Amino acid sequence: MPIVFESFDFSNYDLVISVTSEAAKGIITKPWTKHICFCLTPTRYLWSGYNDYFKGTTFKGISTPVVKYLRFWDKIAAKRPDIMIAISETVQARIKKYYERDSVVINPPVEIDKFKIQNSKLKTKKEDFFLMVSRLVPYKRVDLAVKAFNKIGLKLVIVGVGSEEKKLKDLATSNITFLGRLTDRELSYYYSMARALIFPQEEDFGKVVVEAHAAGTPVVAYKAGGALDTVIPGVNGIFFEKQSINSLTKSVRRFEKMKFDSKKISKTAERFSKDRFKKKFLEVINKINE
Repeated sequence: MPIVFESFDFSNYDLVISVTSEAAKGIITKPWTKHICFCLTPTRYLWSGYNDYFKGTTFKGISTPVVKYLRFWDKIAAKRPDIMIAISETVQARIKKYYERDSVVINPPVEIDKFKIQNSKLKTKKEDFFLMVSRLVPYKRVDLAVKAFNKIGLKLVIVGVGSEEKKLKDLATSNITFLGRLTDRELSYYYSMARALIFPQEEDFGKVVVEAHAAGTPVVAYKAGGALDTVIPGVNGIFFEKQSINSLTKSVRRFEKMKFDSKKISKTAERFSKDRFKKKFLEVINKINE
């Protein structure tokens, strides 16, 4: 991948924008060509996610020389963009830690119009269930939500499919329902009617949080990653401190005693609209051309 991206010729361009979590930032441009990198995260398998990707001492030992070279190349590649944009403050901190360079934060755009509150009834009426929207894969920590709701007995609706679907269904008690894939229209309904979205994983950003907010629904989120950019405690959701059954359970119980304003929650989603994203990105482009 490094060789492929370094082979591209951008001589005829004034501006190149790379969107990447890996090698695309390593393109080589001429002095007159500006390069903006929209960084989703520093290469995960080399840095923040290294231990998760290379579990097993044998494979780790075999991969060490390759990883060492790729880390060396990755740090050089990260110096090439004229400006680096991070998708969240968490990613900005990683860029500083691993690449030793500054970046600006511009959160990704979310199609909030698809999930906005559609009528006056949905602004106040909620049904008696909590919601999780996720691929059913290990790092999403759906298992944590299932175990917590097994314990507290409240209704949980899970939207999504993935490699852990059977395992999670076997783990879940009767108060937990799996809906599989839904259309955006169907998902909009569940976002609007849920008491809260449960968000137990650490994401680089996490657009489902903003989609729930657009629908006027608060979020119970793990206090890490992109949720720190999107969740405003007491306004559009609350945090739980540890990825443990006890911590999540306590936060759900605390949430039940709180009141939220759906209109105010929906308003907070506007910070992540396409128009706002375009405005912020154009500011960076204008700055680079000064």
